[in-house]
Amino acid sequence: MSKCELTGKGPIVKNLVSHSNVKTKKWTKPNIQKRRLFSEALNSFVTLRIANSTVRTIDHVGGFDRFILRQPSDLLSKRALQVKGRVSKVVKG
Repeated sequence: MSKCELTGKGPIVKNLVSHSNVKTKKWTKPNIQKRRLFSEALNSFVTLRIANSTVRTIDHVGGFDRFILRQPSDLLSKRALQVKGRVSKVVKG
């Protein structure tokens, strides 16, 4: 299943409604891409599978480190949680 490792965004089911009000189920998947994100705190690249909308959100917030520290831990994947722990150690220490 395709799921964003930073936001938890996954596939959703929606209805296509015709003019005669016939509802047809359709699955919509997020645009998941493998991206290398630069962490200024770690001074290295981190490769994650994230949605393109998440890339725009990271730019809006002001960088990968700031985004991942503000993101709730229950939405992150295991790999993203490990990265968040490493980043928080460097920032606090």
